[in-house]
Amino acid sequence: MKTYLLTGAAGFIGSKTAELLLKAGNKVVGVDNMSDYYDPRLKAYRLKALQAFPRFTFKRADVGNVPALKSVFKTHRFDAVLNLCAHAGIRYSVDHPRIYFTTNVLGTLDLLELARTHKVPKFVLASSSSVYAPISPYAASKKSAEAICYSYHHLHGIDVSILRYYSVYGPAGRPDMAVFAFMKQIDEGRPIQVFGDGTQSRDFTYVDDAALGTVKAIKKVGFKVIDLGAGASYKLNYMIHLIEKNLGKKARVIHKPSHIADLKAMRADTGEAKRVLRWAPKIDVVEGIRRTVEWYGANRNWLKKC
Repeated sequence: MKTYLLTGAAGFIGSKTAELLLKAGNKVVGVDNMSDYYDPRLKAYRLKALQAFPRFTFKRADVGNVPALKSVFKTHRFDAVLNLCAHAGIRYSVDHPRIYFTTNVLGTLDLLELARTHKVPKFVLASSSSVYAPISPYAASKKSAEAICYSYHHLHGIDVSILRYYSVYGPAGRPDMAVFAFMKQIDEGRPIQVFGDGTQSRDFTYVDDAALGTVKAIKKVGFKVIDLGAGASYKLNYMIHLIEKNLGKKARVIHKPSHIADLKAMRADTGEAKRVLRWAPKIDVVEGIRRTVEWYGANRNWLKKC
């Protein structure tokens, strides 16, 4: 049995990763500040599922709260730190850049320093596909966090896996992301807003696949930057069509001008993930959207309030 520190434990990818680690018989100390950037009821829902595991310990704290983090490191001896917390949202970062660097950069630095001090051999960082074109403060903050990780690997020998996620979606997903937002709005008969003509393409990655890749990335790799995505690119219009099909309802679409911080096309190169992690995605977008809509239908009553 191993013990892991996992930040962002009530987050979308973080909670699913923690669940996989716990089901494998490990101990997980989860840290999350339960931010209200989006409706915290979703975070409470995810956290409740984790608290059913006896080997799960939760600490409500911000990664910027160094004294709180120090107490966690003094109480537990960790085999690895998984820094999956982040202030997310590309468009929001354009007008609120400071909070992104506080959490995503300084928070990573503080965790690396504590890992160094307490001789934790492994560090996993949640990064983003947006770093390939750092045209937003969010992407720039993620790129900066990656650079700090490399410095600590080079100077102190910490083994580091950096994971660049691609448009992760699935049950209990983030309500500010397209799949969840469109699903809820279409179901409720409200119009959806599409920035651009909908022909922009994304690599939609099912959350279970992303979490499994994250668990596999705990292995010793030296220093690796790895794409975690489906390795396939789908137009936004096609994803909307799949949601319509599974809901049995038609979307009312309002087109808005493309946002300056948005990219036209994204697709993961999964070669390194296959070679280093022996990982490949299992759930394609057709099955993933079906499962997501099914979850939404089973939880529709309380999700109406989100």
